Amino acid sequence: MFRKLHIQMTVFSAAITSAILVIMALVCLLIAESSAKENSYASFVNNAQTCISQLEEQPSVSHRWLKAIMNNYHVRILIRDNGDPLYFYKLTDFEQDSSAFSRALSLSRDSYGLNLENYSRNQKLTKSADFQFPGYYACTALVPHTDGILSIVILYPLSDFQLQLNAQRLAFGGAVLAAIAAVSVFSWFFTKKMIRPLEKSRKEQTSFIAAASHELRSPLAVIRSGLSAIPRATPEKAGIFVDMSLKECDRMARLIQDMLSLSNADNHTWKLTAAPCELDTLLLETYEKYEPLIKEKGLCLTVSLPDAPLKPLLLDAGKISQILAVLLDNAMSYVPEGGKICLCLKKEPGAAVVSVADNGPGIPDSEKESIFQRFYRSDASRNDKQHFGLGLCIAREIAVLHKGTLTVSDAPEGGSVFSLYLPYV
Repeated sequence: MFRKLHIQMTVFSAAITSAILVIMALVCLLIAESSAKENSYASFVNNAQTCISQLEEQPSVSHRWLKAIMNNYHVRILIRDNGDPLYFYKLTDFEQDSSAFSRALSLSRDSYGLNLENYSRNQKLTKSADFQFPGYYACTALVPHTDGILSIVILYPLSDFQLQLNAQRLAFGGAVLAAIAAVSVFSWFFTKKMIRPLEKSRKEQTSFIAAASHELRSPLAVIRSGLSAIPRATPEKAGIFVDMSLKECDRMARLIQDMLSLSNADNHTWKLTAAPCELDTLLLETYEKYEPLIKEKGLCLTVSLPDAPLKPLLLDAGKISQILAVLLDNAMSYVPEGGKICLCLKKEPGAAVVSVADNGPGIPDSEKESIFQRFYRSDASRNDKQHFGLGLCIAREIAVLHKGTLTVSDAPEGGSVFSLYLPYV
């Protein structure tokens, strides 16, 4: 499923980005070509006017000058002196451009009113016209001369310029294809990175459902077995089966409540009932509540408070108590008989820190993050039906709700220290 989604997202992302690239490249190409055409035409007009100005100033037209002009400006020039072509053209092959010269003469006469074949020889001022037609830029002119009138047709073939435009288009096309290839590769890795959290979430969801099903199936099996045995049991044993079934029902209720709490956290619907709370008082109340129970297990519970009272924090006291209950329950499960558990409160810059330390077996570094995952339990507590592996996960979610953090570290004398950081806000 995710592979198909990955391919679809890659294709969609690459297609959209490529379409934008193509459109932008076409717009840039059109602008570049338009600018190139304008510059090319302006350059031709300027060169043509330079030629006309030089013809006005020089008393005669030399073959060397004509050759230099045609080579320097890449133009073809037809000059008639009083209607007769210069002798230069008898030495040069102009047959290939004859139709273009004829078209230029026709357009000059019909569209611009400048007739180079029928004019007055008494003309005193130079007349010229600049225009374009397919394949050529053209300039026509009548230039008064000492012996009469020079009629001039200047043509600039666009074949070389068109080759330049084609080369520019190929360059743009190559750049766009390279960009599309780069975008496709980027889209492949980018969408893969985007999908990775979804894959992880799906795996975690699948694992969560499997673990929850297992945890629910176990008490259901016990309840079903107990209920089916009651009709055949003695009254005394029937009572035992009933008590056993009720305990499993309570266990299922706790599990369902924990799962609902996590669901509310995931949906961001878990509400806080915040009020000013004195943490030292809360710790003392927790100590008084758990001290007898911990003592029954052969453990020692102590509490450590700062000398100066801390200012009240805006907290949900019930949920902070829930965190402490989770941490103390875990400590009681892991710390061997004769061990010690310490509730501690201290002040740090910008935060109050509540910690639960024990001298139990400790937690390996490889498991320090795993223990906050849902349904995660170490091998030592697998058989403890009072723990589902959700407590620490819920505790961390509550810490996040308070904009705080819950971390675990090694105690100096061995064991673990769970620290709850609650910022002053």
